[in-house]
Formats: sequence, structure tokens, C-alpha cells
Amino acid sequence: MSARVRAASARDSYFDLVKRLPLLPIRTARELARGLAMIEELMRRPRLDRDEEGYLDVLSDLVESYEAQHQPIPDPTDADLLRSLLDARGVTQAEVARETGIAPSALCEMLAGKRKIARAHMGALARFFGVSAAVFVADDALPRRRPGGPGRAGVQRAS
Repeated sequence: MSARVRAASARDSYFDLVKRLPLLPIRTARELARGLAMIEELMRRPRLDRDEEGYLDVLSDLVESYEAQHQPIPDPTDADLLRSLLDARGVTQAEVARETGIAPSALCEMLAGKRKIARAHMGALARFFGVSAAVFVADDALPRRRPGGPGRAGVQRAS
């Protein structure tokens, strides 16, 4: 098959997808369901051409945008985060307490949601679990960057 015929065929597959489900902002739960069904259909295909991949990328962005606005996922609590790290690493509270120097009672209170992860514990937990200490800092606790203000890339300065 010539390159010209392949390119025309790829365009045809893209336009067939657009005819079935135009790439427009998703505004309703019904449109979301149609978008998710199309994503599932495309993900089940063994191979996508370049244009189909582009369609899937844009449709995924549209779904993500709708879900972020209408079905936001709440941030995990300190307890959820710590429990997830314990499960992923397959360790006990006692092991974490022993290796980090955090009192077992403090760790137990963090896991029960009765106590926030103290700044003093963040570094020890980060080292133990092999993650950045920033994982333990809530987004709303981060300083905000002034628009156009100086600062290192990725670091926001307090206003």
C-alpha cells in the first residue's frame, strides 16, 4: 500500500470517529458516558493509527476536563496516604516506627486520622518510603507564585 493511500485511510478513520463522536467540550453526563464508551472501544483495539491516537488523546483531555469540574476526586487524607504507602511497601507500623524513629503511638494516631503528619516526620517518612517529602504537603499549604514574579521553575513564592 502506498504512503498516499495509507495517509488517506488514516484520515478516513479519524473522520469516521469524529462523525460518531465530535471532539467538542463535554457538558452533560450523557455526553460523558458516550466519551467514555468511545475511549474504551479505542483502548480495546490492538493497534491505532496516528490520527486515531490523536483523537483518543483529545477525547481523553475532554473527559478529564469534565470530570475535574463535575466529579472532582478529593485529595487523600494523611491517613489514606500513609496507609497506601504502608500497603505498597508491605511493611508494618512497627517497622516504620523503628526505621524512622517516629513513636508508634504517633504513627497509630496518624493512621487513625487523629493526627496530621508533622513537618518533623515528613523527612523521615519520605526517606523510608523513597518518595519526595512534598508528597506529604497538602496543595493548599504550598505558597502561591505571583504572576510574572521571579522564582525558580516549579517553585512558587509567597505573595
